[in-house]
Amino acid sequence: MLPASTLNEKAERLRQILASRGRLIVAYSGGVDSAFLAWMAHQALGNQMLAVIADSASLARTQLEDALLFARERQIPVEVVETQELQNPAYVRNDSMRCFHCKDELFTVLERYRETGGFDVIAFGVNADDVGDFRPGQQAARQHHVLAPLLDAGLTKADIRELARRADLRVWDKPASACLSSRIEYGREVTPEALRVIERGEDALRALGFRQLRVRHHGEIVRIEIAREELPRALTPEMATAFTKVFKQLGFKFVTLDLEGFRSGSMNQLLTADDLVRGRSPGLILKSAARSS
Repeated sequence: MLPASTLNEKAERLRQILASRGRLIVAYSGGVDSAFLAWMAHQALGNQMLAVIADSASLARTQLEDALLFARERQIPVEVVETQELQNPAYVRNDSMRCFHCKDELFTVLERYRETGGFDVIAFGVNADDVGDFRPGQQAARQHHVLAPLLDAGLTKADIRELARRADLRVWDKPASACLSSRIEYGREVTPEALRVIERGEDALRALGFRQLRVRHHGEIVRIEIAREELPRALTPEMATAFTKVFKQLGFKFVTLDLEGFRSGSMNQLLTADDLVRGRSPGLILKSAARSS
C-alpha cells in the first residue's frame, strides 16, 4: 500500500483535475472506479456534475439497481440513458473490437447529452492499471475526447479501493463486473437471449452464496469461473449437482467448472496476436487525449 501522504497527494491531484474541468458528465456504471470518480466529482463540483448510466440488455439488472442505489445514498445526481449497441451488426458479431463499438455507442449518446444539457466535458473511470491491458473501448474514448481523470491522477485500482474505503464508500471492495456481453466467446453472436441466460446464471450463483464469479458462454457449454478462495465450496458433489440443475435448465448441454478460477478477461486468451495488435493501437494511451480536450 502507498504511504498515506502519497495517496493523499494523488487524491488531491484528482480533486484539482475535476474542479478545473467545468460542468462534467461521468460515464457511470456503478463499479468501484466509476462510483469513486462520480463521488469525487460531486465533492469537487457539487451539482455541476452528473453521473449518467447507460442501460441496455448487456447491463445486469442487479448492477443497474445497485448503481442507482449508491448514487442515491451519496446524493450524487444521476440519470439513466438507453444505448442501442445491439442494433449495430459490428457489435453483435462479437469480434475482438466489440468493446470499441460498445463504448463508441455510449460516448456518442453521452456527447449528445452533453450538448443538450450544457455540460463541458465527459469523463470515464479508466485507471492506471488499465492502460497496458487489451481494452479497445479506450480507443473509442480517445476518439470522443473523453477525459480519464483517475489515470491522469496516477491512481491504480488498489489506490482507488483504498481511497474509497477511507471515504466509507460501501463499493470499495465490490467485485469487478464487466458487461454481460464479455461473457460470450468471441465469434459467437451477442443476442438478448444469450445475455438473459448469462444474467440468470450469475444471479443463481450469487444465490448459492458465491461472490466473485463469471458465467462464460461457449454455445452448448457453460464455463463457470469462481474466485480461487471460493473454489473449495464449489468443488463438492452437492454443488456440482446444484450447478448442473441451474445451467441445464437454462439450456446448456454441458456444465463445466473452470479449475483456474475467476480471472478478468479470460476470453482474451482466445485472441490471436493480430487481434491484440488491433486492440492495442496508440490510441489506447489516454493521457494525451485528456490534455487535448
